Amino acid sequence: MASTSTKTKQPKPEWIKVKAPAGENYLEIKDMMKKLNLATVCQEARCPNIAECWGGGTATFMLMGEVCTRGCRFCSVKTGNPKGAIDNEEPEKVGFSIAKMNLDYVVLTSVDRDDLPDQGANHFARTVSTIKAQRPQLIVEVLTPDFCGQTELIAEVVKAGPDVFAHNIETVRSLQKKIRDPRANYDQSLEVLKIAKRLNPERYTKTSIMLGLGESAEEIKESLEDLRSVDCDVVTFGQYLQPAKHKLKVEKFYTPEEFLFWQKYAENMGFLYVASGPLVRSSYRAGEFFMKGIIERKRKQEEKEAAISNRELLDKIYEERKNNEREL
Repeated sequence: MASTSTKTKQPKPEWIKVKAPAGENYLEIKDMMKKLNLATVCQEARCPNIAECWGGGTATFMLMGEVCTRGCRFCSVKTGNPKGAIDNEEPEKVGFSIAKMNLDYVVLTSVDRDDLPDQGANHFARTVSTIKAQRPQLIVEVLTPDFCGQTELIAEVVKAGPDVFAHNIETVRSLQKKIRDPRANYDQSLEVLKIAKRLNPERYTKTSIMLGLGESAEEIKESLEDLRSVDCDVVTFGQYLQPAKHKLKVEKFYTPEEFLFWQKYAENMGFLYVASGPLVRSSYRAGEFFMKGIIERKRKQEEKEAAISNRELLDKIYEERKNNEREL
């Protein structure tokens, strides 16, 4: 399972190629994004699954603009300094757009905003709260920056009540400095997932690993062990694809069979769910369908338990009233 390195650009294998996005629901969502001046990571990161996800009722919104304060070498999002500029009406805009769309699962992510005092934590929290106020049953996943590992900022997002808290470690430990901005690091990302789980053990945590950057099989195994040590529930594996000429080159194209191997390996380690495939991304809808299923089952169980508790309380009140009547 060890990776192979090459100095020349490799042609994409057949299993990497996808059809151009199209379809009524895709075009409707694209049009609404443009009218409301909203950004989606689906577009900015050039996700190969955009038609599949938008066509199936899932959308990933990118908050706080299109300019990231960090410069990771695998990412196509613009790098710069927004100098504190932010659209304070964005949470309401996102809530409005979701109310108009036929969505049942929404992912909220963002660029890094190290230029803001709270790095955008309050903006995340407000957006989650706004959505939940309008559509309480809509499943909301947040895919957050690392907030420099600050517990109080992570807590602000967790308290807003997202159903899934996701943060990506991106790659194995040895490749972190090569591919990520110096302000990000492996242990800090693990700590973010650990803090989020500790603050609300009932919520699901999720992360993603890109393959094809030069990692070894042993390093992938070590990363999975690290993730299980912080009780991460869900992991996704996807093929790294070079987004631009000045970005890191692909070291290896993994086959569908290799992705299946890592899926089975991670499942056997106890992850609640694993999505693994050449075109899988951190907010890939296959994982979302699974998360939707387990979250809805949990909600029904909680409602059932609440109904039983209420019935027991009513029975108790009824018995007390009967006893009082007898005494009178």
